[in-house]
Parts: sequence; structure tokens; C-alpha cells
Amino acid sequence: MNRSSIDYAMRQTKVLYVPDRRIDTFGDTRFNFRLITEPVDEVGVCRIRSGWVEANRPRIIRPADMNGVETEGFGADAARFFQWLQEHGAPMQALLKYGFCFSRTKVHEEMVHDNLQELADRVVQESLSSGDPFRAVIAGVDDAWEVSLLYFILEMVQKSHEINLFDFRRRGIL
Repeated sequence: MNRSSIDYAMRQTKVLYVPDRRIDTFGDTRFNFRLITEPVDEVGVCRIRSGWVEANRPRIIRPADMNGVETEGFGADAARFFQWLQEHGAPMQALLKYGFCFSRTKVHEEMVHDNLQELADRVVQESLSSGDPFRAVIAGVDDAWEVSLLYFILEMVQKSHEINLFDFRRRGIL
């Protein structure tokens, strides 16, 4: 995957249903995701990927030159994504220095013969009725679906930022 593919996936990815929960400041947080994409080579078919993605705080204190994001369960595109982010994502530099570890479980894939918008609406409604505060629904790019999933994680980090800063200040860390 090249940089233009990553850029395209970042622009096209939409978080359709945001979890009620945020990323814990001093703990680990798991999100139950549904990622909906349209394969480029098939008409009237959508793919739903489902699984869990986890954001973990750093496990060990590392020297400053070794700080960075770690990924488990992601392919090589994740490393390219974070390299792209370092080059283009100035607001996220603190995330990269904090040393998060992101992991994902095995992903279940299902092909569905349906219109993307109708399927997305149905999956969002299912998520609303589930009552699961960790459920997320994402519309992404099929060939770059891991980038779409990482985009969701970054959005959750941004949404959690203020709460996390408050927790750091309350404990006297900042």
C-alpha cells in the first residue's frame, strides 16, 4: 500500500456509529467493531468485517528514541499508516510519543448482497438496539480496510483526549 492509498482510505472512511465509551487513560479499552466495505470488483455486494480492536497503554517505560505505536494482529499496512501519520498528522504527535499498543482479534468476514447505504443503516440500527457501549460501525475502503480500522482508533483517541488530559492533571502527571 502506498501513501496515496492511505490518504484515500483516510478521506473515505466514516465512523457511522461511535461507541459511548472512550479510551481509558490508565487502562485497556476494547471496541467491538463492524467495518462495512464494498469490494471494487463486485457490484451489489458488501463485506462486513467484525471483531475486536484494543487500545492498550504502554506496558513498559521506554527510552524517548524508542517511543511509538505498536500494533498486534495488523498487517504491514499498519506500519506504513503510522509512518504516513508521522509525516502528515502533526496533531497526533503526542499519540505517537505516548507509545500506545493497538491490537485486533481475528476478524470474521461476511459477504452480503445489499446496497451499502441500506446495509450501513441496518447495522447502525442493530448497534443502537444492542446497548453495547463498546460497539462501533465504520464504513471504509475494502482494499485498505486495516487503515479504515486504524482511522477509527485515531478518532477514538482524539475523542478521548480531553478526558485523558484531565486524568493526567488530576493525578499530577501533567
